[in-house]
Amino acid sequence: MTRKLYELVGADPTRRFSPFCWRSCLALAHKGLDFETVPWRFGETERLAFAHHDKVPVLVDGERVASDSWAIAEYLEANYPDRPALFGGALATMRFVSAWADGINPALVRLIVSDIPAVLGAAEQDYFRSSREKRFGMPLEAVTADREQRLPAFRALLQPLRATLAAQPYLGGTTPDYGDYMVFGSFQWARCVSPFRLLATDDPVHAWRERMLDLYGGMARLVPAFPH
Repeated sequence: MTRKLYELVGADPTRRFSPFCWRSCLALAHKGLDFETVPWRFGETERLAFAHHDKVPVLVDGERVASDSWAIAEYLEANYPDRPALFGGALATMRFVSAWADGINPALVRLIVSDIPAVLGAAEQDYFRSSREKRFGMPLEAVTADREQRLPAFRALLQPLRATLAAQPYLGGTTPDYGDYMVFGSFQWARCVSPFRLLATDDPVHAWRERMLDLYGGMARLVPAFPH
C-alpha cells in the first residue's frame, strides 16, 4: 500500500514549499511511514474533490483520507499508536504551539511574498499575484518594500522559541516532536521560496533549523531552496 500526500509545489515539482505540507511530511517521517508526494499547484481545486477539501495537504492512506495538517497529525496518532508519538502526551500544549506557529506566518509572509511568484509556473503566477494583491490591497513588491527595516521586529517575535532552544535542542526536548514540525514548516516555506535571510547565524533558532534540515536523511535539506 502506497500512502500519498498531496503537496503544494512550484514550477519545479520537487520544490515543495507549503508550511502546512511540511508539517505532514515530517509527521509521516517521524512515524516511520513511507509515502509518495503528489504534486499539486495553486488553482487545482478540482483534483481534491475526492477529499471534500480545496487545499493541501491531503493524505490518502489506502481507503482513508485525511485533510488539513492538524487533522493528519491526529489521524496518524490515532491509527499508528505503535509508532513514535507525535504529541508526546501533551495535546493541549501542542494546540498552543500550533496557534503560536500559525501566528508568526502573517509577519513572515510580509517579508517573503514578493519572491514567491518567481518559483511558480506562469499560470500559477497570475493567480497568486492577483489573489494576494487583492488580499493585501497593494502590489506584492510594496508589501515587502521595507522588509529589512521590519526584520528586527520579526526576529523579536521568535524570542519564546529562542529562549526554549537555548536550553534544549528541540521544542520536544532531546528529540523533535510535532511542535518542532509545526514551527519548522514556516521556516522551510521561507527557505524554499525566498532568498531573504530571516535568521542571524549566531541565533539558536538558526542552529535548530539546521538540525531540523538534517532530520530523516536530510529530507527537508534536499529539496530545491535558497541558501540561507
